[in-house]
Parts: sequence; C-alpha cells; structure tokens
Amino acid sequence: MSTKSLTGASIAAVILSILSNGDSYGYDIINQVRERSGDEIEWKAGSLYPVMHRMQTNGWIEDYWHEPKGERRRRYYRITPKGVKALEKERKQWMTTHRLLLSLWTEAGFSPEVAQ
Repeated sequence: MSTKSLTGASIAAVILSILSNGDSYGYDIINQVRERSGDEIEWKAGSLYPVMHRMQTNGWIEDYWHEPKGERRRRYYRITPKGVKALEKERKQWMTTHRLLLSLWTEAGFSPEVAQ
C-alpha cells in the first residue's frame, strides 16, 4: 500500500481523533496532521473537505461558524456522539492491524522502534 493509499485509508480516523480533542477548522486540521507526522504527511484542502463532507453526511461531525475576536470568520467542526462511536470502531481496527504488524515484524527480527 502506498503512503497515499494508507493516508486515504486513515483519514477519517485521523480527523475524528483530532476532533475528539476539541473543535477545529480545516486549515488547523491540516497543520496538526503535518506537525504530528513530523512533516511526513501533507494533506491538501482538496483532499480534506470531500472527506469531511462525507463525514457530515454520515452524522459523524457537524459544523458551525465562529468568528474569534479580531479574526476572520471560520467554519469549525466538532465530533458528534455518532462520530465518537465511529472513532471507537476505527480505533479498534487500527489497533488490531498495529498489533498484527508489530508481532510479524518482531518475529522477523525487526526492531519495534520506527527508523527516523
């Protein structure tokens, strides 16, 4: 699986995880992904917003407008109770995959630490 495919497969889990820590807006979500990945993952708005729209349609997130004092108006997103349930399902699936890969790599003699 390419990095792009892996990122695509994980995008909903990543967005839901970010929003589970608090409401956010699109550009901030993109920045958090870049920063938290050590500049390894760079999302574009054109990739993010269609997924977020689908997540809204599924009832996982909702949006609202907010205008912080002295700043321009931004569309913020928050996770819904249905989104929390979806995140838990995603988390379980990713953790199962993580444990499987860790077991296989350890058995093959690879260090569990990620090369920097």
